[in-house]
Amino acid sequence: MDLEPLDLEALNFTVEAATGQPLCEAWRESAEGSVFHLANILLFLGFMGGSGFYGLLYLFTFLTLGFFCSTLWAWGDPCTTDSFLWSFALFGVCLGQVLHVSYRLRSVSLSEDFQELYNCMFKKLGVSLTHFGKIVTCCEGDIHTLERDQCFAVEGKTAIDKLSVLLSGRVCVTVNGEFLHYIYPFQFLDSPEWDSLRPSEEGVFQVTLRADNPCRYVVWRRKKLYLLFAKHRYIAKIFALVVRNDITDKLYSLNDKAFDCSGHRYDLRLPSYCHMPGTELEKADVFLQVPVQRPKTA
Repeated sequence: MDLEPLDLEALNFTVEAATGQPLCEAWRESAEGSVFHLANILLFLGFMGGSGFYGLLYLFTFLTLGFFCSTLWAWGDPCTTDSFLWSFALFGVCLGQVLHVSYRLRSVSLSEDFQELYNCMFKKLGVSLTHFGKIVTCCEGDIHTLERDQCFAVEGKTAIDKLSVLLSGRVCVTVNGEFLHYIYPFQFLDSPEWDSLRPSEEGVFQVTLRADNPCRYVVWRRKKLYLLFAKHRYIAKIFALVVRNDITDKLYSLNDKAFDCSGHRYDLRLPSYCHMPGTELEKADVFLQVPVQRPKTA
């Protein structure tokens, strides 16, 4: 049985009659203009954008340029009214997004101190400017100062009701008049005390923090910070990470330990002991004893 060849011309006339659309009689021998290709290149680059404010700004900037070029290309062809309208509409939407992101980026403008704090502590963790702006708002953007030899906290007296980060200067930490370690810029002043208490607990410092030179620091009040954590679990996780990392750094930096009357040494900056009364600490010393190495005699 022989199959008859299809009459493509007859089929084309059928489609034309049914749809009422003009037929493509022949393929174009030349490529589209440079504006068409530029539009697609810009769209390709735009879809390679990342996350965050700057990623969004990159994305919508290239999409705006791409759809603008696509609009120019469609305008030059009178048979592409729909393409022109869609390209122009998408150009307008992307341009609006560029202006919106730019406004939000400008509204999160930070002072020099908070910008440096963000760069040193939070940016490397991938915290966005939006979340950091909420952190700054929680402390009301205030910067506090300490004069030389002024105490930030006094052993056994100052209540643990805040969390603070040193921005400049140096703070000396002592217990019973004995030196423990220094606190340097962009370290927490009271991370062990903060981590030692549950939200419902209260306590006092068991160490004294005194400024070695003029210092500047930022403070988050305990209650306001916990309210922020309740609203934004991501921020709570970030603070848990940076606080515990700060505690670890302090423990490793304790070259000079506190000694008891028997010559055994213990670390008062451990969270389990930082707000324990002195009598209980003395009782706990039996669990913290370290053998004392004595010089060998010939």
